[in-house]
Amino acid sequence: MNIKADILDPRKFKDPDFTAKGEKRASVYFKKLKTLWFFTGSLCNIECLNCYIESSPTADHFVYLTPDDMAPYLDEIEELNYGKIEIAFTGGEPYMNPHILRLSEMALERGHSLLVLTNAMRPMMRPRLQKGLLALKEAYGGAMTLRISLDHYAQARHDKERGQNSFKTAIKGINWLSENGFTINVAGRTIWGEDETTSRSGYADLIHKNHWEIDTNNPKQLVLFPEMDSHTDVPEITTACWGILGKSPDDIMCSDARMIVRKKGATNATVLACTLLWDDEQFDLGKTLAGARHPVKLNHPHCAKFCVLGGASCSA
Repeated sequence: MNIKADILDPRKFKDPDFTAKGEKRASVYFKKLKTLWFFTGSLCNIECLNCYIESSPTADHFVYLTPDDMAPYLDEIEELNYGKIEIAFTGGEPYMNPHILRLSEMALERGHSLLVLTNAMRPMMRPRLQKGLLALKEAYGGAMTLRISLDHYAQARHDKERGQNSFKTAIKGINWLSENGFTINVAGRTIWGEDETTSRSGYADLIHKNHWEIDTNNPKQLVLFPEMDSHTDVPEITTACWGILGKSPDDIMCSDARMIVRKKGATNATVLACTLLWDDEQFDLGKTLAGARHPVKLNHPHCAKFCVLGGASCSA
């Protein structure tokens, strides 16, 4: 069940430099690129009850990325001497993008690892996609990981978020991946009010039943994401919070990750501070990776709840 939360104080997250109490807002300095996300498009085969990025079968606020969009950023990774990094695809549903197999190959052929976030449903199960995925696995082996969204280990709760029979369809897709030797992870959600031990135990039973090679005690193989709701109350993060919370800004996602998107009507792709802050212009960092290395001010509820207090990261 959802836990009732207080409504966000409208005075919060207004000033990029200071909190509602007048305290200096925390920033995260960029260290080195470890993960570059590519938002493959906002279209999705389903419409979830609470999709933070508002993907759906009709969503077009981000258009499909193309190989021409992606290539300059792969070149720039080399020009900036970032070495081999993690390339990650998210959406929408990445396997709806007609270029997804070539985009995957472009990342892998340059020696990067690849993480794909998918619901493992019908778009991924099309024969052409299956054939292409098998070819990529044959060529690049363990360099590719698919992270499948299962909002809960029980069908009723997963279907409540994603629609009737979505659980069964996802299980079928995960089974196909498992049977064909793909490296797979699962992403769940903490919206249900369960403690982490209960959640991991529930997923462990499901994973054991289906013979998937996933270690539920490994937080990289079973990721439990904190819920994101920008309308519920959350503390603002000040410069003093790092010491109070015993956390380092170097551990926050925007210290080593960026995301590439192509907005509807735009002539070029652009760089965002992270995967979460897609609809706030203050987190649009320009067209190049070189120009997107300045500090990110934690001026959004997601910065606090998901990253700092939730300790979460979208990367593998």
